[in-house]
Amino acid sequence: MQRSLILLILMGQSWSITGQLYEYKYVTTPKKWEEARLHCIQHHTDLATVTNMTDMMRLRKAANDVPQTGAWIGLQRSGESTRKWHWSLPGLEFNETNWGSGESSTKNEYCGESNTSERFYFIEDKKTWFEAQRFCRTNHTDLVSGLQQLRDKELRGIIESQDFVYAYIGLFSDAWEWSDGSSFSFRHWDMDKSGGGNKYAMLTQTGMERTPSSGKKPFFCYEDHVILINESRTWEEALYYCRHHHHDLVTITNLEEQRWVQEKTKNATTPYVWTGLRYTCTLGFWFWVSDEVVRYKNLASPEQVNECDMSGAMETGGEHKWVKKHDEEKFNFFCSK
Repeated sequence: MQRSLILLILMGQSWSITGQLYEYKYVTTPKKWEEARLHCIQHHTDLATVTNMTDMMRLRKAANDVPQTGAWIGLQRSGESTRKWHWSLPGLEFNETNWGSGESSTKNEYCGESNTSERFYFIEDKKTWFEAQRFCRTNHTDLVSGLQQLRDKELRGIIESQDFVYAYIGLFSDAWEWSDGSSFSFRHWDMDKSGGGNKYAMLTQTGMERTPSSGKKPFFCYEDHVILINESRTWEEALYYCRHHHHDLVTITNLEEQRWVQEKTKNATTPYVWTGLRYTCTLGFWFWVSDEVVRYKNLASPEQVNECDMSGAMETGGEHKWVKKHDEEKFNFFCSK
């Protein structure tokens, strides 16, 4: 069975998707926000959801520069009663924290860094929270976010060595929501245009701007290339289904794609969701059915013994790690389109 299944995978996959799991479409015909969203739903998926700074650059590239009037995206303000807390760093879910009393309009801040030997920086310049966020994203990665970073020994050492009362971290609350219902926390407001009383958001040449008016503007839609199938099937049945009805089981090649896919697990009906990750005991390695090399890894237990007839599934809760499961187990699954 193992050899025949490998042959099936290789014969069925003559080419692979090298693009993103979602793409942006720029529509130049000016419309009101509600009209723009209806157009996007009818012709694509929805108004654009923006998940990180890379998406900001992709939007600008899709429009070949954003007009001075701005362009609608899928961020809208709901009622104050729906305010939620978020971490500034994309991909982290806010669950708990320790609160203290006291407020100040200007504070020091902590920045976090990815892929460097020094991971945290204490910035002594006093800034507003939005200024601190913009500074960290421009010069490092983001404001320190998540309990894992806050409990890090390196950060604790920096805190103990500094003399200050308060310092900003990457935690904020707002009443803004993405029109597609996703919970992505990414915001990048223009610092001098962040007043209250606004309902809609648009992309500008420097960031995002809030506005109370839904006047006619060009807009961004997005096309989603990932779909969650809420049917419980074995891994091989899921593979056949995706290739017959869509394109293939999903491939995840980086952290941004991981975050995009894991957002959809909140609608799953099984504890795990099949992906296109497969182990061949004949050749002794893991591979993606799209022929992509497994470079980015998010395995929950990499030390677990690899066995024949095992494939990779994503946890629907917790940290959304990948787990090694036997093919005959039945779960929901992700297809790429």
